[in-house]
Amino acid sequence: MSVPDDLLVEVTGLAAELASVEPPVVLDVRWRLVGPSGRTDYLAGHLPGAVFVDLDAELSGPPGPGGRHPLPDPEALQRVLRAAGVRTGRPVVVYDGGDGTAAARAWWTVRWAGHRQVRVLEGGFGAWAGTGLPVSTEPPAVTPGDVTVRPGGMPVLDARAAAEVAAEGVLVDVRAAARYRGETEPVDPVAGHIPGAVNVPATEYVGPDGRFPAADSLRARFAEVGVRPGIRVGAYCGSGVTAAQAVLALHRAGRSDAALYVGSWSHWITDPERPVAVGTDPGPSGP
Repeated sequence: MSVPDDLLVEVTGLAAELASVEPPVVLDVRWRLVGPSGRTDYLAGHLPGAVFVDLDAELSGPPGPGGRHPLPDPEALQRVLRAAGVRTGRPVVVYDGGDGTAAARAWWTVRWAGHRQVRVLEGGFGAWAGTGLPVSTEPPAVTPGDVTVRPGGMPVLDARAAAEVAAEGVLVDVRAAARYRGETEPVDPVAGHIPGAVNVPATEYVGPDGRFPAADSLRARFAEVGVRPGIRVGAYCGSGVTAAQAVLALHRAGRSDAALYVGSWSHWITDPERPVAVGTDPGPSGP
């Protein structure tokens, strides 16, 4: 399998690109599951020229029946991306605080919107600041972009399709093992997993600093749970954020067809008729 070379960028490479005549658009998407908005961190210091985009309010739709982080309205997303300076044909780089989850969801969302030239900064803001590269507190001067949002640039699963992938292919649940087993559920009102899903916690395919192992290592780990050529593969988590990082890891492993169940567990459990499995066994699966 070929490995895409346009998924990630190191701080030294980005620094050189930012000093060029045509630098990429840089989006700061720092985010917390709970607590204050990442905008607080952005105002305290960000990459020079970076524009803050809120994952909760701008890269996702309102929480509700579609889950905690459903797809954004295309027209609203287009306004956000244009305001951030995203232009057709101009590369975009996204970064977060360092663990890579919010940046991966931003990467996925911008690609879903039809803009292919988007990469994640490895190590995020922590890696940038840690190397002594300049940090700014000044608001950037942004030239409005002209990007047109065309949904469908990345494969998406709804609940029925997620059940089908669990039954016929490999649906990867990337939450912590205790949540998968149904022993604890700190966020959502129901514990357990989608029947047929296999558990590969995020800690097994990405480091705490948001850096991925080599493509061969990723390919081998996912192969252990049945991810092989010709087999449908998808990923889900609690609300579709951490699972977007799994999709990025699968892309790095050569599976650019990996699909995201955007609503994830927070959507699955909105219908009491949908089955829930507990324990270490994936459980019987079916649409």
